[in-house]
Amino acid sequence: MLTRITIVIGLLALLNLYAASRIITRWAWAGEHLLFTCLLFFCFFALQLLAPFGDRLIFPRLKKAYDAEALVFVLDWTSYLAFGILSFLVVYALATDVVSMIWKWIAAPANLVDFDRRALLTLGILTIGTTIIGIRQAFVGPSVRKVEIPLNNLPAEFDGFKIVQISDLHVGPTIGHDYTQNVVNIANDLKPDLIALTGDFVDGTVEDLMGDLAPIRQLCATHGSFFVTGNHEYYWNATAWMAAFRTLGADVLANEHRLIKHNGADILLAGITDYSMRGRGGSVHASDPVKALEGAPPNLVKILLAHQPASYQAAHEAGFDLQLSGHTHAGQYFPFNFFIRFFQRFYKGLNRYEGMWIYVNSGTGYWGPPLRTGVPSEITLITLRTIK
Repeated sequence: MLTRITIVIGLLALLNLYAASRIITRWAWAGEHLLFTCLLFFCFFALQLLAPFGDRLIFPRLKKAYDAEALVFVLDWTSYLAFGILSFLVVYALATDVVSMIWKWIAAPANLVDFDRRALLTLGILTIGTTIIGIRQAFVGPSVRKVEIPLNNLPAEFDGFKIVQISDLHVGPTIGHDYTQNVVNIANDLKPDLIALTGDFVDGTVEDLMGDLAPIRQLCATHGSFFVTGNHEYYWNATAWMAAFRTLGADVLANEHRLIKHNGADILLAGITDYSMRGRGGSVHASDPVKALEGAPPNLVKILLAHQPASYQAAHEAGFDLQLSGHTHAGQYFPFNFFIRFFQRFYKGLNRYEGMWIYVNSGTGYWGPPLRTGVPSEITLITLRTIK
């Protein structure tokens, strides 16, 4: 763990050095005041580290000792935003470097200083503009994405059955009660038959976040709401959060299944613990799609709630017809929405794998930087269809 943290901090430091070097070489003032510029970037770098470490080591004590919730919120918000701004700076700095090199090679500018100033201005405008758009898209809240999924052997009684999926809410440092309440209101307005809560709902302890998550208790669906753990629940005591979700009215599925009876017909709904827990034999948290089907009647349509889409192979081998997942945030914001496809085979929307459907929710909230540039958050309205 210590090695991973060291690598992350080292990589972050290098990215900050690159961004700083591009500004210093293109802005005369920054070069003339080199020491002050370096100090500013050191503070910028330290700010990026504040929230990830502070949320576990410093901020809980601040809240308890000094009732400093407003201060902690501001520190969290600015720290995570600083990381988002850095990612924009690095990408745009690299892009302007490439364009500048090509431009200078094709036609050398008459005034190199003026050329560098324009490149720096472009870098600043792109960074500020993208940040503003990202903040707005993050705070405007999720929109409803509608998708119809045809399933072989789905009973006619289930044709038009509506499942609302909420995933990756990430209640915690910058998402609180009001955001959760808005999500619940939107979900209830859709009048679902069933609600699927596919993990990563929290970034904190039960003690700190239960109040912010309280509106989940108001979720209303004909057949109830069902919850499975994501990897972030395991960062904050998954056992305690599973118990907490039960008190909030959700049926927690930990490698278990339920029969959903609707208009006299049945389908099977199962849920597994997070993919990161696979292979932990003997543990009640070991992710296992096969175990989730133990004792299940044969020949029913089978739907699996699995936080990570990476569970798809095991789910297919177990015989599921549809898997509902989240986890990827579809990259969450530019430029990661372009990179995510290299790390996840199925990273957003409706996908097909050897006869099994996989739907990946892009995230109802956001994690870390309060940005969703180019990747809106979503609540998914899934309508099941019988193949006629």
